[in-house]
Amino acid sequence: MTDPVFPDLKDASVLITGGGSGIGAALTEGFLRQGAKVAFIDKADSEGFAAELEERTGNAPLFLRADITDIIGLKQRIAEAAEANGSITILVNNAADDQRVATLDVDESFYDAAQAVNLKAHFFACQAVIPGMRDAGGGSIINVTSISYMMGFVGLPVYTSANSGLNGLTRSLAREFGADRIRVNALAPGWVLTDKQMEMWASEVALAHFMERMCLKEHLKPEDIIGPCLFLASSASAAMTGQALVVDGGVVVTG
Repeated sequence: MTDPVFPDLKDASVLITGGGSGIGAALTEGFLRQGAKVAFIDKADSEGFAAELEERTGNAPLFLRADITDIIGLKQRIAEAAEANGSITILVNNAADDQRVATLDVDESFYDAAQAVNLKAHFFACQAVIPGMRDAGGGSIINVTSISYMMGFVGLPVYTSANSGLNGLTRSLAREFGADRIRVNALAPGWVLTDKQMEMWASEVALAHFMERMCLKEHLKPEDIIGPCLFLASSASAAMTGQALVVDGGVVVTG
């Protein structure tokens, strides 16, 4: 599959959280292939991955190592990205942790940790980039959620709560900063079969059950999320803000 080309993304300053693996890794490569100046944050050592991307795309990303739940460290890395690539005009809040813990087994420590990575860090990343977007005359923030909160998936109550919160955050920020030409949208993938998903949760039975719900009978890959994310980042979606774009093969349908 060839991703569309969005000319306005060339040389744009892009920051992606969790950009070293899974969906985030695909998005990092996707923006690099558009000619964007891409910085990505990941808590794992991704220097080798960054070097591979430069070889594949001819465009070197800036890897910044950080745990996004350390808000001071997160803000420092965002400042470093802006210093290196110019004011960030595209933020992709992608990092997440969808650990499965049954409701009656959730303790306060797990709850706080899950909210920290799945919601709190997204808020403060948005807060950190908005002043620069204002100065630049606008920008696009993309909060990656999932369809899990729409489906009410069992075993993910804390994660789905954060996902739903991200949609509220998206709508509020879209309203507050629209006059500054800052667009804020959510991107809600279905079950994307990353390496982590395949290793931990994608049993044959689970995959078959999920496939029954899909209109398009093909499981999603990380690459399937690139085009929709590029669309939300680019001027092709200039009139869209406060929206949730679902990319799930037709699991969540209307009517």
